[in-house]
Amino acid sequence: MEHYTPRFTRRRFLASLGAGILSIPALRAFTEEKLRFIESGDYWDELVRTPRQTEGPFYPDRLPLDTDNDLLVIGQGAQAAGEVTHLSGRVLSLKGDPIQGAVVEIWQVDKNGVYIHSGSHKPSQRDRDFQGFGRFETGSDGEYRFRTIKPVPYTGRPPHIHVKVKKGGRELLTTQCYIKGHPRNDRDGVLRGIRDPKQRESLIVSFEPLAGSRIGELAARFDIVLGVTPEA
Repeated sequence: MEHYTPRFTRRRFLASLGAGILSIPALRAFTEEKLRFIESGDYWDELVRTPRQTEGPFYPDRLPLDTDNDLLVIGQGAQAAGEVTHLSGRVLSLKGDPIQGAVVEIWQVDKNGVYIHSGSHKPSQRDRDFQGFGRFETGSDGEYRFRTIKPVPYTGRPPHIHVKVKKGGRELLTTQCYIKGHPRNDRDGVLRGIRDPKQRESLIVSFEPLAGSRIGELAARFDIVLGVTPEA
C-alpha cells in the first residue's frame, strides 16, 4: 500500500524525541517547518487539502440505468466512444489516513462534449452508450477506481471530471480534476480561482499510457484529501 511520508510532523517529532534520534539540524528544520505551518494557518496539516470547486449546473437530473464504476458500458450495450481511461486514487484524511466507506461519484461530458443532464448543450449529439456518471465506495485502503474516458473540452471549459465525495448521507467535498499540460487550464476561471498554487496543482493530474495495455488505454491518479474527518 502506498503511504505518504511527510518531512516533519508533530507525530514524527514526538516519536523522534522519545527515541532520542532528533539531531540539532533536524530540530532546527522542524522548528522552521512548524513556523511555516502556523503562519499559513495550516498548523499540522500533512497533505495538501483538495480544494472545493463548483458542482456546476450539470450534476445528473436523471441518473442513468447503471450507476456503477464502469462508465463505458450500460448494461449489455456497446462501448462508449473515447479514449479509455482508468481513473483511480485514494480518499484520505489530512494526516494521510485512508477513509473507508466514502462514496465517490464522478460525472463528465461524453466524447462529443455532452452531459447526461437534460439541460446540456447539443443533446441530440449525446453518446447513448456513455454512462456519464458513476459511483464507487471505498474499502479499508480508501481506494476508488473508475473506467471512463479521457475528458474532452467543451465551450468555455477545459477538459475536466467532476468529483463528489459523500459518507453517511453527508456531502464532504465537491471538486474537479483536470488534465496536466492542457493549454486551456491557464485560461479557465474556475481553476484559476484557486489562489493557493499547491491546491490548484493538486487538481491537475497526468493521463499516461496504461502499462501493458494493447489498445492504448490511459491511467490517471487523483488522490482526494478531505479537510474534515467524516464520522464512522
